Amino acid sequence: MTSSKTNLPLTIPRSWELVVRPFRSFCRTESASSLLLVATSLLAFAWANSRFSASYHWLVAQKIGVSAAGHRLDWALDRWINDGLMTAFFFVVGMEIKRELVVGQLSEIRRALLPAIAAAGGMLVPALTFTAIAQGTTGTRGWGIPVATDIAFSLACLALLRDRIPASLVAFLAALAIFDDLGAVLVLALGYGRAVHWAALAAAGTVTGALVILDWCKVQRPWPYLVLGAMLWLAVLGSGVHATLAGAVLGLCIPAGPGRDPADARIQEAGSVLDRLLSALHPWVAFLVVPVFALVNAGVTLPPSGKLATRVSLGVAAGLFLGKQAGIFATTLVAVKVGWTPMPQHSTWRQLYGVAVLGGIGFTMSLFVGALAFGQQPALEAQAKIGILAGSLMSATGGLLLLRFSRPA
Repeated sequence: MTSSKTNLPLTIPRSWELVVRPFRSFCRTESASSLLLVATSLLAFAWANSRFSASYHWLVAQKIGVSAAGHRLDWALDRWINDGLMTAFFFVVGMEIKRELVVGQLSEIRRALLPAIAAAGGMLVPALTFTAIAQGTTGTRGWGIPVATDIAFSLACLALLRDRIPASLVAFLAALAIFDDLGAVLVLALGYGRAVHWAALAAAGTVTGALVILDWCKVQRPWPYLVLGAMLWLAVLGSGVHATLAGAVLGLCIPAGPGRDPADARIQEAGSVLDRLLSALHPWVAFLVVPVFALVNAGVTLPPSGKLATRVSLGVAAGLFLGKQAGIFATTLVAVKVGWTPMPQHSTWRQLYGVAVLGGIGFTMSLFVGALAFGQQPALEAQAKIGILAGSLMSATGGLLLLRFSRPA
């Protein structure tokens, strides 16, 4: 065991305990669920490259039809998961961002500044790295694939070294990944939409306005938000913007504080509506939604060895492994050296660099963006998946080795 400086309860003031308790629970859930995520990813990869690969592709492509209010959706299984089920993932992401901005690690500008700056560098440099490598090919649309950090895998790696890593670096990486998620939502909205249908977009805006009013009134019952959230998903689906963004918008509109109405006092004994929804949904998303997503998206069939290293696969791998660490570490170094923000407590530059390398684990969100970027180009999507697997694996291995042999401050 190292000194007590690396013990989370002793490095955080007692007055912050109400903030830290859900944060610690969140980290434990993410770390545990990452094992299931690894297992389902390996299963999908092995299945897609076995003699039973035809059954895998048959399952993913199975059409499922749903009719409601005179409309019918006939989608393949993978689209139901990517456009439908993953909305719950983005809903939880939106609520996590909201909580951190209101009462958590990001509620104070000085504490939020360093991970925000690091996240910006960790998104810009990978996108530029990919673009530089893939320039002149038909794959340049994949520039958004290496921009986001996978919070489940990255925190799971830190959990393996929890006795050697100060709590401040765990909080830094989690906050960085949350900012990454927010940036990824913007990337999806701006870079991977279809032709905009303005009437549907206006309807989505109207529903969002109603959600903002509920948030301002701090209504503590969940059902009005969920009903409006379903309406928002349908409106966004018809607008040309990716439907899962409705989940993120809904999450950002859930109140993180107590209600205004004294009649809600009994409801609030179990926490705010955001706390209650997060507690109810987070385990389902972590242990069901994300593993199912991995099962239908990680099943890339390996091409002949001579076609593994394409400019798309190399661009994604380099963006994650090289671009991420360079962008995160360089911007962090500048921010600390010029005095904009202090170093995370009880950490060293070598440890911070190890965390920057771990930031290159981009699995879940990278697969999601890859499906949007190359959904109509299976060969390019397969190349992107190879790059995602390679870049994430190198980042996890490199970051763990750096942190394993680093000395505490």
